[in-house]
Amino acid sequence: MPEETTQTLPDPGELSYEQARDELVDVVRRLETGGTGLEEALALWERGEALADRCQVWLDGARERLDAAGGTDDE
Repeated sequence: MPEETTQTLPDPGELSYEQARDELVDVVRRLETGGTGLEEALALWERGEALADRCQVWLDGARERLDAAGGTDDE
């Protein structure tokens, strides 16, 4: 994620798992590196949370499909 603002980025709900994961990795890298102002760090954190949620939705859906295909029900 280059020095873009969150307003120019696509809605996390429209991203594939791989797109959301890759962007999340970049957000974490940028936060760990530091050097951002408070406002940018907060925006990155919020974007990261949204991306992590999107990844979880994809993973939950994949688990449901695997369970259905395998005839298992964990609940």
